[in-house]
Amino acid sequence: MLLSMPLRPFFWIITLVVAAFILIPALGDDVELRESLALATIYITLASSLNLMLGYAGYINFGSIVFFGLGGYICVWLVDAHHWPLAFSLLAAGIGVGALAFVFGLGILRLRGPFFALSTIGIVEGVQAFVQNFEPWGGSAGIYISPEVFAPLGGPARALWVIYFALVATMGLSLYLSYGIKISKFGLGLLAIGQNEDAAAILGVPTPRYKAYVYSASAILPAVAGGLYFFKSAFIQPSDAFDLSLSTEALVVAMLGGQGTVTGVAIGAYLYEELRGYLLVSETFSHFQLVIAGVLLLLIVLFFPSGLMGFIYSRFPRTQKVLE
Repeated sequence: MLLSMPLRPFFWIITLVVAAFILIPALGDDVELRESLALATIYITLASSLNLMLGYAGYINFGSIVFFGLGGYICVWLVDAHHWPLAFSLLAAGIGVGALAFVFGLGILRLRGPFFALSTIGIVEGVQAFVQNFEPWGGSAGIYISPEVFAPLGGPARALWVIYFALVATMGLSLYLSYGIKISKFGLGLLAIGQNEDAAAILGVPTPRYKAYVYSASAILPAVAGGLYFFKSAFIQPSDAFDLSLSTEALVVAMLGGQGTVTGVAIGAYLYEELRGYLLVSETFSHFQLVIAGVLLLLIVLFFPSGLMGFIYSRFPRTQKVLE
């Protein structure tokens, strides 16, 4: 799967996008641009990972934020309480959350349609209740990181750049993973499940195993992104780590750009983050961010079910050969 990616133009498009995210703020030492792009990388990572379930396998996951929050807690706890290096803490967060997702996936992925979607909300609420009462993780008060933990990264100012580059790398990996799965035999099996799961099973697709694998794969990089985000914030608490509104926004992003596409989800995430940034600083619309997200989702479902990329493919069919 991964060996075939460099032979296709889209591999290099992803590489150019990642290089642009690295170079543009770094060359001008633009802190404001860096922070804006950092949020975009998180949205792209979350939406691309969600797209593995939504766009490929056809399963709507309202609880994808649980991976982000658990990754944040594991990373921050290891750094703060056990003084692990950031890299090892992120690795442990990604592997740990991915393993948990695989185990949970074997159970809840027996459900389909609205029953699966509702169960994912239940998982978020259950995990949040557990964390709020788990004293090693600070309970409802959360965990604060002392400024000294940034010393190995060169101090707080330099650490912000290190974290930003790590977020860009995580975003790039999420795009490569989404693309690699899409062009693989595994991806074809997932698309078959998304079209008709019973027919896919009859044709020999090991549907329970494939679904558990992709559910696990969709958890790893959001966990790493969560670890980086909350390490950068130097603080984590349950209400922030398991905010269901972020899951809703990830769904909006995936459908806005075009579920099942790599390019569309990335573009949708970037556009939505820019819109969100404008709304948050607007005196008129600052309190209507989620209302507008809900209206966007409704409009997309009703009038643009294929999203932005569906529109581009219909107007410019040749782009389908280049943009996945």
